[in-house]
Amino acid sequence: MDTLKLIANDPWLEKHADVITSRYESARSKEFELTQGGSLRDFASGYFYYGLHRTNEGWVIRDWAPNATAIYLIGDCNGWKKDEAYRFASVGNGNWELLLSFDQLAHEDLYAFNIEWDGGSGTRIPAWVKRAVQDDETKIFSAQVWSPEQTYEWKNPDFNRGKEAPLIYESHVGMAGEEERVHTYNEFRENVLPRIKAAGYNTVQLMAIPEHPYYGSFGYHVSSFFAPSSRFGTPDELKALIDEAHGLGLAVIIDLVHSHAVKNENEGLGKYDGTRYQFFHSGPKGEHPAWDSYCFNYGKNEVLHFLLSNIRYWLEEFKFDGFRYDGVTSMLYFDHGLGKAFTGYDDYYNANVDIEATTYFYLANKLMHEINPNSLSIAEEMSGLPGLASPLADGGLGFDYRMAMGVPDYWIKLIKEVADEDWDVGQIFYELTSKRLDERVVSYAESHDQALVGDKTIIFRLIDKEMYFSMRKDQPNMTVDRGIALHKIIRLATASSAGGAYLNFMGNEFGHPEWIDFPREGNDWSFKHARRLWSIADNPELRFHWLADFDQEMMQWIKRERLLEIPEVFWRFDNKTDQILAFSRGEFLVVFNFNPINSYTGYGIPMDASKWKVLFDTDEERFGGQGRIDKGMTYYTRPAAGISSQHYLNLYLPARTAVVFKKEAFRRIR
Repeated sequence: MDTLKLIANDPWLEKHADVITSRYESARSKEFELTQGGSLRDFASGYFYYGLHRTNEGWVIRDWAPNATAIYLIGDCNGWKKDEAYRFASVGNGNWELLLSFDQLAHEDLYAFNIEWDGGSGTRIPAWVKRAVQDDETKIFSAQVWSPEQTYEWKNPDFNRGKEAPLIYESHVGMAGEEERVHTYNEFRENVLPRIKAAGYNTVQLMAIPEHPYYGSFGYHVSSFFAPSSRFGTPDELKALIDEAHGLGLAVIIDLVHSHAVKNENEGLGKYDGTRYQFFHSGPKGEHPAWDSYCFNYGKNEVLHFLLSNIRYWLEEFKFDGFRYDGVTSMLYFDHGLGKAFTGYDDYYNANVDIEATTYFYLANKLMHEINPNSLSIAEEMSGLPGLASPLADGGLGFDYRMAMGVPDYWIKLIKEVADEDWDVGQIFYELTSKRLDERVVSYAESHDQALVGDKTIIFRLIDKEMYFSMRKDQPNMTVDRGIALHKIIRLATASSAGGAYLNFMGNEFGHPEWIDFPREGNDWSFKHARRLWSIADNPELRFHWLADFDQEMMQWIKRERLLEIPEVFWRFDNKTDQILAFSRGEFLVVFNFNPINSYTGYGIPMDASKWKVLFDTDEERFGGQGRIDKGMTYYTRPAAGISSQHYLNLYLPARTAVVFKKEAFRRIR
């Protein structure tokens, strides 16, 4: 075959060409094996067959449990006892089927499976269940019949996110309100979606949607892969949330956890049919040493059928617009990338890479874009595997974006370890823009990871205890002033230089205080830190709204001008001693003075002959600044000597301030 474009674009990959080509051919071979020349979409149709379905004749329930010797449906319908009338029949290839009349099951009935195998038996929530609910007192999960008389009617069935660069508002439905409790899909739809729209974001990322037994897992220990979490409401209420978002022009994606599964047996897939190896690898390969969870066997066609069907289910049944794939690094490497520093290309092309996982990603991304060409596929991946977010046809794995996980790590390290006056502006620009030319990334200053208990958000690192005492406007405080100034500058630098997309976790845009901590034994099951205090951002007497207002101005600018769809970010100038940095993107110039003390008058930024106007700056009084920059001025470059010599844009640059300029039409006089 011809040389793959991934290799042709990067000479350093030539020595690994055979491995890259072999992985690509393995994925294509597996695709043909599964589809026999048909479509992946048709292959990924398991949820139409398995699980509970209402037909014209009655109910039909099917399951795959190859090690089972018998399966019974138990529940409200039969007093939770084994009954021959509710015994499944084996129909071959490890599949089981039960036919029931309409009067044997009803909408909202609770049920489960009793699965028997040689030497044992167990109660199980069906693997393909579409709704599971938890008893408030016993905390036991049950499957629930969900078949309302009126099916949900979509108001915006044809929504298409198009090619707009994602501006992502990472969210958690349960903690999205102020009260100390779990909040709902309806509350998020009514109260939070309008905030996201007004703030200028165009994509909502929902965490913890597939059902998970432990609320504090943030949704990363999934038990029922086809069931939206009932903690937040019904499937129809989730559909209404997505529908409303689409009506507002907002795309909606979810965290998809196909990297591992919770070990729980009654409500999860652990030892589902009495074996460890039905869905997962047996032995140590099947257990994640850091996450206490089971690892899927991507070499099994039945597992691929389950996971790919799960992708199609969320895209088609709930009209989600894509996924942020969790734990991609863990999936790619047999050692899960734990404690490993990826320092050279050899680390990506050795026996540590799981070819079955690279094949899975090829299939998953091809399926997604077969169903919806504009769907979003984002990889949470930290090893830097070349080609991860390159097109499949080029030899890549087909993700649209990878998370720029080094950027928030860099900001935190800088704030923790380096004094303000020693920040290296050239290094800052490098860290913000360093990526492969053939890939797009989701840039972010902080996500939910930086807000979890045991860590600190950027604003908390900058202000710390003063957060509790000095956030009122009538309480002057230099520590708070510094924190607010740097919070705005850090976000502007990250967002305006982003490599294709930008992300923020809900509340971080206005400096939400403290940390995230879900109810657990260690905090007496408190919800105090599992909520969002929107009222402090709305309170005109507090400083938080300054940060929210600035973020809104910044995001509206990026969205209006489609800034992140301009691929090139050009370095214009930096001075390490003065701590001045300038870069341009399209017709916009962003100039930073990171210096904590020195303001500069008439500071020359080398430019071509041009004319500029200030759009906004971090020092405006409406954003908590001192209003030192004259927004009414028009700035012209001036030559150093004759008209043909180097031109300079001479600016007033106050300390700890950033300014966004827009280029205006300019006629050069000769």
